[in-house]
Amino acid sequence: MAAATKLFLGLFIAVTLNISFCNGKSNGSCIETERQALLMFKHDLIDTSNRLISWADGGDCCKWLGVVCDNMTGHVGGLHLRNPPLSGFASDSEDQAYDNSKLGGEPSSSLLNLKYLVYLDLSDNMFEGHIPYFLGSMQSLRYLNLSNAGFDGMIPYQLGNLSNLHHLSLQGYGLYVENLQWLSGLSRLQHLDLSFVDLSKASNWIQEINTFRSLVELSLSFCGLYHFPPLANVNLSSLDVLDLSWNHFDNYSVGRWIFHLRTLTHLNLQGSNLQGPVDGVGNLTSLRHLDLAYNQLNSSLPLWLYRMSHLQVLNLCSCNLHGTISSAIANLSSVITLDLSFNELDGRIEPSFGNLCNLKSISLTGTKLNQDISTILKILSGCISDRLEELFLGNCHLFGPLANKLGKFKKLAVLTLWGNTISGMIPMSLGEMSSLKMLYLFDNKLNETIPTSFGQLANLEDAEIYNNFLKGVFSEVHFANLTRLRTFNAYGNSLRLKVKRGWVPPFQIEALGLASWHLGPGFPSWLHSQKSLRYLDISNSGIADTIPTWFWNISFQLTILNLSHNQIHGKIPSMNMNSYSIIDLSSNYFKGSLPRVSSTVAALDLSNNSFLGSIFDFLCDGMNETSQMEVLNFGGNFLSGNIPNCWENWQSLIAIKLDNNNFTGVIPNSIGSLSSLQSLHLRNNKLFGELPLSLRNCTKLVTIDISENEFVGKIPLWFGIRLPGLFILSLHSNRFHGAIPEELCALGSLQILDLADNNLSGTIPWCIGNFTAMAKKNDDSAAVSYKTSGGSFVDDALLIMKGRLVAYSTILRLVRSMDLSRNALSGEIPKQVTSLFQLQSLNLSYNSLTGKIPEDIGALRLLESLDFSKNKLSGEIPQSIASLSFLSHLNLSCNNLTGRIPLSTQLQSLNASSFIGNKLCGAPLNESCDSDGSDVVNGGGKSNVTLEIDWIYFFVSMALGFVVGFWAVSGPVLFSRTWRIKYFQLLNRISSKFWIKCC
Repeated sequence: MAAATKLFLGLFIAVTLNISFCNGKSNGSCIETERQALLMFKHDLIDTSNRLISWADGGDCCKWLGVVCDNMTGHVGGLHLRNPPLSGFASDSEDQAYDNSKLGGEPSSSLLNLKYLVYLDLSDNMFEGHIPYFLGSMQSLRYLNLSNAGFDGMIPYQLGNLSNLHHLSLQGYGLYVENLQWLSGLSRLQHLDLSFVDLSKASNWIQEINTFRSLVELSLSFCGLYHFPPLANVNLSSLDVLDLSWNHFDNYSVGRWIFHLRTLTHLNLQGSNLQGPVDGVGNLTSLRHLDLAYNQLNSSLPLWLYRMSHLQVLNLCSCNLHGTISSAIANLSSVITLDLSFNELDGRIEPSFGNLCNLKSISLTGTKLNQDISTILKILSGCISDRLEELFLGNCHLFGPLANKLGKFKKLAVLTLWGNTISGMIPMSLGEMSSLKMLYLFDNKLNETIPTSFGQLANLEDAEIYNNFLKGVFSEVHFANLTRLRTFNAYGNSLRLKVKRGWVPPFQIEALGLASWHLGPGFPSWLHSQKSLRYLDISNSGIADTIPTWFWNISFQLTILNLSHNQIHGKIPSMNMNSYSIIDLSSNYFKGSLPRVSSTVAALDLSNNSFLGSIFDFLCDGMNETSQMEVLNFGGNFLSGNIPNCWENWQSLIAIKLDNNNFTGVIPNSIGSLSSLQSLHLRNNKLFGELPLSLRNCTKLVTIDISENEFVGKIPLWFGIRLPGLFILSLHSNRFHGAIPEELCALGSLQILDLADNNLSGTIPWCIGNFTAMAKKNDDSAAVSYKTSGGSFVDDALLIMKGRLVAYSTILRLVRSMDLSRNALSGEIPKQVTSLFQLQSLNLSYNSLTGKIPEDIGALRLLESLDFSKNKLSGEIPQSIASLSFLSHLNLSCNNLTGRIPLSTQLQSLNASSFIGNKLCGAPLNESCDSDGSDVVNGGGKSNVTLEIDWIYFFVSMALGFVVGFWAVSGPVLFSRTWRIKYFQLLNRISSKFWIKCC
């Protein structure tokens, strides 16, 4: 119906004008006044691509590009100046050319001299300012399209004077209206598109539109509508297409008047904040196109749906649907496009599904099919295979091997099977899919080699086969006919690229991900031919070479460059990159001074190389230019000198990593000017002094790691006052002194606290229980990440867990740890520590803590590591400790603990060294306990008399042994000078080699 309406409208205009549309030109003769009007119109335009080069003095305007004249009269009747749209997949260069071809400037009022103009299309350009008021005076217009033409501001009410208008399209951002009363003058309107126009102030929008009995198409998508007003009498008797998508209606339900639009064939309510079932839609028996995606229907698939046998397009994506897909889905015999993806549906694709012979697109992504992929392909290989163009079955719990039946799907352009457990090899029949453009097989268990028939996919544009178990050799044959390939991501496999020297790929690729392939040892020279490359990841690919000069010459076009985890050596020259580009050259053998990079780089990772020298030139040269950098990682190099005090022009920085270098001096005050800073890593340098007060201005800080330096002073109170989002605070191995401030207890987001190996004194604050993030489970992602313009930066941390140093990154947010060891803390362990239920590691060793171990220590059910050693704790070990089923590291040694060690499988499996230096008994110690838990003396079965005699013999023997031993050793030393010299030389050598450490 919609197509027929457009055809009728086009024919109506054509007949009215008596126009010949042959190659966009007419055979009429140009009228001089109208030719001059067009030249004036061109004069005021900006045409950087010379689209209107044919508009020249002395020429026949009826032959100019976009000008259509009446064959009989020669009057200009149509201006087709829409910027020609891009078709299909467009490269970056094609996108740029498209933008350059847009007309700009301001349309001239000379158009008023085109008295017979009925068709005006200025869409998809970049004009300036408001929609010209004079357009409302062009009474002859039947068709007006200003969609996405660059205009902004309020739509002029003068457009309501165009009483002959049949088609009005004003789609575009930046436009708004106060009301829609001006529409009342457009009584002949058949097509109205105000998508993206702000209609939030037009509260009576439906009442104004309801007057158009001739209206056939209405599009009000993304208009800021928030109310579905009631409508007593529906006058839209001709309405065929209704699009109200992506508005946020606050009454959560469809206006009931929609269900009275019996002529409706297209209904789009996508993303309209609808909640609950929409059963009234079942009354619209003429519907051919139904789109309810991205709403909260919260129901199973409605029964009325299975009765809509005339439905051709059904989109119920992400509607919070649940339950089973019924075999009655086969009743939708006319369906062409079926999208039930991203719901909570389950079931199977039954054989009856194969009878939907009109299907061109199937999307069941996220549906729990739990089915063998070969079975599904067999069902679809009947009549459906003749028409099927798109098949989306990602994350559908599919398994089994890919059957060798892919060749039957000759028209399939999109195949996505990602996120399943499909195994086996990719069949040779893949090469028979002659129409395939997009292939998504990533995150499966495919193995063996990729067949050489892969190279026969001449239409392939995007191939994503990463994170599988593919292996073997990939050669030129695999790329032989892939002339249209634009994206190829195959990282996370064990493939080897073997091509001849001088090989030139047949494609111009834009995104290439070959991480973990074997490309080396030489740097891949075939990259030299790739002029459109924007994304390159060849990390961990066995390259042990220098980077050729030609590569740095093409690197400026890259947006993402990842060469990390190779053995690339040499120096890096200055790099000029695209705006907001990401560079990762970490974990290589680069050396020399730091390279200069353009201020437009968003992230730079040069960590774990051999760069040396100062960072002053990198940071402080070009101080007049503001950097866009958000992530700066120089960790793990040999950089030295002071950290420069010139951070003012680095205001975009979110993360700074200068750890594991040789920096000296103090933290400069200017770091405090970085108001966006969220992560600061200065670990393992030679920094000293007190922390600058300016650092408190970095109120967004989430991670502070300044451990293993020589900082002094007291722990700042402003940590707990100015940094409410702090997640990691690591100050260990410095020279901080004084008490732990109670202000730290205000850090409700803190999950990792490491104050170990300082000179802290006083008691552990009783408010320690206020660390709520250590007590509650969070529902956030496992990683600690920060949003950047190029994606996200994932933070990391080095923690001492279970007595060893452990690096955490992707699961960092799941970790809760507290380490206050190796200080001079005194007093009792606060019982409030037992309320930190999510704590996994607690280390209070090497202090002077007294009192008992908290009785409820067993409440820390997730505790994996507990160390209270080298303190002065007394009393018995609480019985509740036996309930710590995850505990694998325990050290209570060298305290004054007494009594029996509690019994549990976990405790008795620990090493005895965990309990030595106390007065404990029971396994795993060798000392057994009597019935009341006290130590039993060895040989405890003898009588008291025998014990007395044994003791007498013991003391007599000890006295005799002392006398004999003393004179045997000391006698020669006392009476022989030579013996004395030899003896003390021996003692000196022994003392230089050994030392004894006591509890």
